[in-house]
Amino acid sequence: MQGYYAALAKLEQYAAQGVSVTEKIIQTLHALVMSDGRTRVQPTPYRDGQNVIKDSGTGTIVYLPPESKDVSGLMRNLAFWIKENEELPCPIVAGVAHYQFATIHPYYDGNGRAARLLTTLILHLGGYDLKGLYSLEEHYAKNLLRYYRAISIGPSHNYYFGRAESDITEWLEYFTEGMAFAFEKVVSQMMASNKQGGKDHSELMRMLDPKQRKSLELFKEYDVVTSKQVGDLFGFQPRTNSSLCKKWVDAGFLEIVDPSLKSRKYSLASKYKELLDN
Repeated sequence: MQGYYAALAKLEQYAAQGVSVTEKIIQTLHALVMSDGRTRVQPTPYRDGQNVIKDSGTGTIVYLPPESKDVSGLMRNLAFWIKENEELPCPIVAGVAHYQFATIHPYYDGNGRAARLLTTLILHLGGYDLKGLYSLEEHYAKNLLRYYRAISIGPSHNYYFGRAESDITEWLEYFTEGMAFAFEKVVSQMMASNKQGGKDHSELMRMLDPKQRKSLELFKEYDVVTSKQVGDLFGFQPRTNSSLCKKWVDAGFLEIVDPSLKSRKYSLASKYKELLDN
């Protein structure tokens, strides 16, 4: 979980810089999502052996990705394709890139998370930024079975027997449907807020990093929280909890309510409390 938020923060930094997607960027996002939350990592090299995806229940092979000797060339071609097809509608580029990354399966583990991060980066670079109000990750997580069904396309479980040349229309329909759902949800939230005389909080929301935005869920339930509650939200260890809260106090995101070391409590800083109305 810590790695996911570290990768998401790096992704938003890349998007703000307007970078072009490269293999190094993809490898760095994978390294971050597989880390323990460290922000400095070395790009992850691709797998050096065969990977096999099996059904956890039956043990039967669900998908046999390409051999490791082909992975580097396939990933190089993917990065090149993304760069050379910027004139296509961004959601289509993102959807195709997601499918192809999952098809290549360049790592032994973390391929799904890395694919979704790559997708999000492409969308952000193309102007499809939901300003932290919603993520496609949430959409996928709500029905993982449908996600796996949509992306499992082809006449064979073997990459070399039809997977690479498959008609991915069904996958792209699923993907764009997820995008439409995400954006419609944000629009409905904005319309509801406007009816109640609410303000546009998008700029204020963009000032927060991914973990801070996630923690707003906690403050919608509690006026005052402990570092343990913050840590439980992310699955962090006690030492990390205290360090994170101190960092947020220094950044002006949190305020200390009870200074006692044994029972220290925090509230959301005043300027951010208006975000709780979203």
